[in-house]
Order: sequence, then C-alpha cells, then structure tokens
Amino acid sequence: MATRVSVQNRLRGSAIHDGFLRHNGFRWAKIAGVVSLIALLVYISVDAKPRPSGGSWYGYTLGTIGALLILWLTMLGVRKRAMTSGRWSLKSWTSAHVYLGLSLIVIATLHTGFQFGWNIHTLAYVLMMVVILSGLFGITAYSWLPRTLSNNRDETTEPQMLEGLRSIDRQLHEAAQPVDQRHAELVRSSLEQDPFGGGLWARLSGHYPKCATRLAQAEIRRETVYLPKLGEEPLERIDALLEKKEAMLARVRRHLRIRALLEIWLYIHVPMTFALIAALTAHIVSVFFYW
Repeated sequence: MATRVSVQNRLRGSAIHDGFLRHNGFRWAKIAGVVSLIALLVYISVDAKPRPSGGSWYGYTLGTIGALLILWLTMLGVRKRAMTSGRWSLKSWTSAHVYLGLSLIVIATLHTGFQFGWNIHTLAYVLMMVVILSGLFGITAYSWLPRTLSNNRDETTEPQMLEGLRSIDRQLHEAAQPVDQRHAELVRSSLEQDPFGGGLWARLSGHYPKCATRLAQAEIRRETVYLPKLGEEPLERIDALLEKKEAMLARVRRHLRIRALLEIWLYIHVPMTFALIAALTAHIVSVFFYW
C-alpha cells in the first residue's frame, strides 16, 4: 500500500511540474513555432538591401512585437498569485510564458539584423538572452528536481528529518557522558557545529569538507582500531551514532541542495528581467530620440 501511494505521489508530482510544457497538446509550443517561422520567412523574403535591420520597417515591426511580448511575459509573477482554471489558467499562462519567451530568440535576433556593438541596443539583447537561458535552466530544474527531492525524502518531511537529527544529537550527548574528556570534545564539536554552515557554495555543491561529525567519527575509528574491544562499548555506541548522524546529514544536505537548485535560478532570472526592462526602455527612448 505504501509503495502504491509513493508511486502515485511521484506521478502526481511529475504531472504538476511537466504539465505546463505539455499543456493542451503543446498548443503554445506550436503557436510560438508558427510565429517564429513566419518571422523568419518574412525576413528572408523582404526585398531590402542591406538585409532588414532594426532601422527598417520590418525591424520596427519586430521590435514592437518583441517589446510588447517582453512586457507581457513579465506579468507571470502577477498572474501566479491567482490560481484559476480555464483558457487562461496558470498552467496555460506558464506554458505561453515558456514558449513565447523562446520565440523571442528568433524575433529579437531578426530585429537586430545581426548588427551588434558596444551600445545599449546590444546590451538589451544580451540581457534578454541571459533571462531566457536562466529560464531554460528553471524549466529543466522543475522537470526533474522535484522527483529527485521526493525520492531523497523517502516519504518523510523536512521537519521530520530535522527532528531525526536532533534525536541523534540527544543520544550522542548521553553516550558521551562516560568517556574521557578528549573523546567528549570530539562529540561536542559535532553537536555544536552548524551542520548546514559553509555558505551558498557548500549548499549548492553538497560539499562540506570541515564537517565536524565526519572528522569526529574518523578520529574515533582511528583510535579504536588499536584498543581492545572489552570496556570500549561507549566509544562503539558513539561511533554507531556518528555514522547514523552522518547518513542523516547527507540526506538533509541533499534535500537542501536540491531546494537551492530549484530556487537559485530565480536570483538570476528576476533581477536580470528588471535590468532587461531598464535596458529595453533606454533602447526604445534612444531609438525615437535619434529617429
């Protein structure tokens, strides 16, 4: 029964995170593909020498479409606050956001006429590409990381995992009472250290080289190899608890790492979107100023 529930939960999570990509038979993917194809065919067929650029009628048309599209795409953050169904449900809006956002690669590139330089116009284009690429990372992350997160938790919640760690710490504290001061200090170092410290890089990489729990366990194991087993039960219990704690830490750290990967892209995507809007505004103002 538990296995069936677990499978159902994973399938439900997959549907939630993959649903907006497949929404309505890839409707918005098809629309974005048609829009991009039309833009490309018109660009090829326009009789202009040199090729159409941002300063041509076609360039202005694509620029207007691209600018309005960018502004509309930024409204997803507002739309996410309302959970509704129907033609413009959140899933439909997100699907349109993804695929129409990708169509901007074609629309904006054709708008530039492949003319780039060290100016505000190219800066707006570069910022747009950064926003799109960070969005692609977000799509990828939300396609597979939630299932990985669910598998790592193994039907336990984050509070339950943290409570498990606290329980092991209490047992370690009790087990360290009869041992000598030096071994007690090793246990204390594990109890007092913030197990999730180390900064953003440690959380993203899952690498904690100065983990006091792992260092304490290695030191105790190195010494107990040369000690007779008789009378060393406290150290054996401490060793077993440290091993259990290290396994629990590994699971919680993987949990935090996956969550960080799910969220870190937003710290690039959102600020770059505001920077893009600023650069786009400057681009439009400068174009009309010198028109």
